[in-house]
Amino acid sequence: MAENNNQNQEVELDENHLIQIRKEKLKELQEQGKNPFEITKYNRTNTAGEIKAKYEEFEQKDVAVAGRIIAKRIMGKASFCTILDSDERIQSYVSINDLGEENYKEFKTYDIGDIIGIKGFVFKTKTEEISVHAKEVILLSKSLRPLPEKFHGLKDMDLRYRQRYVDLIMNPEVKATFIKRSQIISEIRRILDEKGYLEVETPVLNTISGGATARPFITHHNTLDIDMYLRIATELNLKRLIVGGYDKVYEIGRIFRNEGMDIRHNPEFTTIEFYSAYEDYHDMMDIAEEIFQKCANKVCGTTTITYQGTEIELGGNWKRITMIDSIKEACGVDFNQIETDEEAVEIAKERKIEIPAGKETRGHIISLFFDEYVESTLIQPTFVYEYPVEISPLAKKSNQDPRLTERFELFIGGREYANAFSELNDPIDQYERFKDEIAARENGDEEAGMMDEDFVNALEYGMPPTGGIGIGIDRLVMLLTDSTSIRDVLLFPTMKPLNNV
Repeated sequence: MAENNNQNQEVELDENHLIQIRKEKLKELQEQGKNPFEITKYNRTNTAGEIKAKYEEFEQKDVAVAGRIIAKRIMGKASFCTILDSDERIQSYVSINDLGEENYKEFKTYDIGDIIGIKGFVFKTKTEEISVHAKEVILLSKSLRPLPEKFHGLKDMDLRYRQRYVDLIMNPEVKATFIKRSQIISEIRRILDEKGYLEVETPVLNTISGGATARPFITHHNTLDIDMYLRIATELNLKRLIVGGYDKVYEIGRIFRNEGMDIRHNPEFTTIEFYSAYEDYHDMMDIAEEIFQKCANKVCGTTTITYQGTEIELGGNWKRITMIDSIKEACGVDFNQIETDEEAVEIAKERKIEIPAGKETRGHIISLFFDEYVESTLIQPTFVYEYPVEISPLAKKSNQDPRLTERFELFIGGREYANAFSELNDPIDQYERFKDEIAARENGDEEAGMMDEDFVNALEYGMPPTGGIGIGIDRLVMLLTDSTSIRDVLLFPTMKPLNNV
């Protein structure tokens, strides 16, 4: 342990020494009236990606490029350096004959990580590498902190999440993931906009926590002197807009849940919820298929993808099965033959399934059986529908069996990706279900919902039959970028401060 501590101290001393040297270089430049931080603009004409993609158009033409130095080879009176911009990396040939003795001497003092601008003409070297023959080089920003060592890079996952800015510089595949994330969100917007949906924004701060089953974050509004909740869903406000006369609405936004953290959960995450009047949950299945398939084609070029070594086919028509039938397929227990709460409790005990206090009902036990025997087995895209009413307080009851609801969840690779309903629009039924949620909350269930009398009031004005769905954007991005952890697809995941011990 002592040896490791000494090694860490040596690394820290080395880095501190390098930082001091770079600060001295900066001070020298400032004393010469060449402070790079006083430069406010650089007239860049092209990116590295443009030049490389269209070399024939740029050959022997003058360009101005800019980026971060990531490699440098000094060879007497001529040198090569490579810069990285937001697109690509590109090499530059720099010589004393082109820059002059004084400017070339200054260029040689530039460090890896410095941001420079280069003016020159485009050519290919003897090794056929597309490059810029520099006629002018200017320092635009001084990097005072050295980048991680070239061959080892930034590998520590915890440090990568904390210092995403360095992660993006050192690991091109990370930048590619977040470009795909942006493309996925843009594609979802395009699909919904073309279908006539209106994008809206609803409050993050609410006086009531509702729209989902989750433990909220609580904050305090000083002027109003009231506690408020960070939203756990956008559902109730979006349905208020359906009442108000918008037939199709959607919102892509941040959601906050004060719950556990693991490779699938972060306290804040992104979802899309959208609602369409005069449609039901079967219509939501159709549009979910379309979104996943079109997003896959957009960023992967195919609907046949591989996630963590398993091939998944997103094309075609996805499997649709009731929750009760999925349980019967998985473990042989048929809840269509189990009518009472007492029978359900007995079969759960036989299977050694632990029943939380207050959840000794047939509906809750169906959900427990599904969690135990089914969810992890759903590898290929599967819609599981007809959820028990006890776990679906905002979904319309099934006309075939009032103990069940017109609700589905989408599972891929053993994980949930979407949750959808034929929305409950009966204000009397909704009020009673809110009362059930309050009772559960009073019995210690911190995830149970609250009474939202204004939402009931809205329903009393009349909401048309409506289909609604919520899709986890982060999980969709994980799926289409083959990312193991949700932290890999969040630019700045929640982290415990280093000094918080």
